[in-house]
Order: sequence, then C-alpha cells, then structure tokens
Amino acid sequence: MTETAIRIAIVDDQAMVRQGFGALLDAQPDMSVVGSAEDGAQVVDLVRRTAPDIILMDIRMPQLNGLDATRAVFQMPGEHPKIIMLTTFDADEYVFSALRAGASGFLLKDATAEDLISAIRVVAAGDSLLAPSVTRRLIAEYVAGPTVVKDTAVLGQLTDREIDVMTRVAKGSTNAEVAAELFLAEQTVKTHVSRILAKLGLRDRAQIVVAAYESGLVVAGG
Repeated sequence: MTETAIRIAIVDDQAMVRQGFGALLDAQPDMSVVGSAEDGAQVVDLVRRTAPDIILMDIRMPQLNGLDATRAVFQMPGEHPKIIMLTTFDADEYVFSALRAGASGFLLKDATAEDLISAIRVVAAGDSLLAPSVTRRLIAEYVAGPTVVKDTAVLGQLTDREIDVMTRVAKGSTNAEVAAELFLAEQTVKTHVSRILAKLGLRDRAQIVVAAYESGLVVAGG
C-alpha cells in the first residue's frame, strides 16, 4: 500500500458485500479500506472516524437509504468524500436523485472486479462519470417530465464551446468521445470541463449532468 492510497469506506447492509469488496480492494496497492457500516444511519459517524476519500454506498438499506445518507454526508462541514452509489438495477429510480444529492456516480453490484477497481480510481481522480451507457438510459427514463425553460443566468456564464461540451457530457459522452465529436484534442476537452466546473461551482462531472438537465440545456430523450 502506498502512502497516498485511496481511503475507502463501504456502506451496505449485506455482510458478504462488505467483506467481499473489502478483501478485493484492500489487496490493491493503491487502496485501503478504512471502515464499513451496515446502514446509512451510521455513515456520518463513519466519515468522522475514518475520513475516507471514497464511499461505496448501497442505495437500498433498511433504516436510512443511500440517498438520504448521501445528503447527510454533504451537510457535514469541511471536505466531503466522493460517493459511488451501488445498485442492483441499472434503472434504479433513486440514482438521478443521488447524483443531485452529491454522489459522483454509480456502479452495478454485479460489475466485475476490474470495473469496481477502475471505477474507484476514476472517481478518486475526479475524471469521469461512471458507466456512460447506463447513465444515458437511466437519465432518459427518469428525467422525463415537463419541459424546462433554459436558465440563461446559468448558461450565460459559459462560452458556446463550453455549452457544446457540457451538452455532450450530460448525455454520457466520455472526454475522448466529446473530443472526437467536436474535433478537439482530449486535453482541450478536459480544460473545458474544468472551466465549466469552476464557473458553475460544481464538484464533478456528475453535477454537470444534473446542472445540464435542471437548467434545461438538455432534456430527456433530446
């Protein structure tokens, strides 16, 4: 384990999930599992005791679900860990709400070990929203609703190119895909994403997705 290992906490009501994920992740040279909890009601105390960089958070738990637990984490003072929601279903109705609450992405519980490890590294680096293809399907299904008037106060802060990038990120495109679509270098896309985050006061790409839909820039199925 390196001195800069990613500190991970696991919150899931199934002991086998906690133990299995814990053993897998602790075996990685750049990761350290610093704690676990069996319910969302224990999350705030867990964060205070262990100061994780990443929380793997089950959405469906008996006392306090992952959505409410995520909100509780982001109401705490100081720096917040990044949260990856764990779900059994790729069309879980809580997922978009979880992104709005502050989660950095989500992962299916039946993902491969390689996908789980990669997801943690990606989110720790703040580099990408997880599972773009799943994100596209989920957002299209659960953000459907009345047409939203475009929020010119939000969008007026961005250049035309930044709006182009934000639109594609919100639809689930990776930096490489955005670069290909807009005929830009991938590093240039990363720079645009960083500027969007800074101008709009957002934490990560997951919040870009939320902001794009809530501002009316992108509509479900659009």
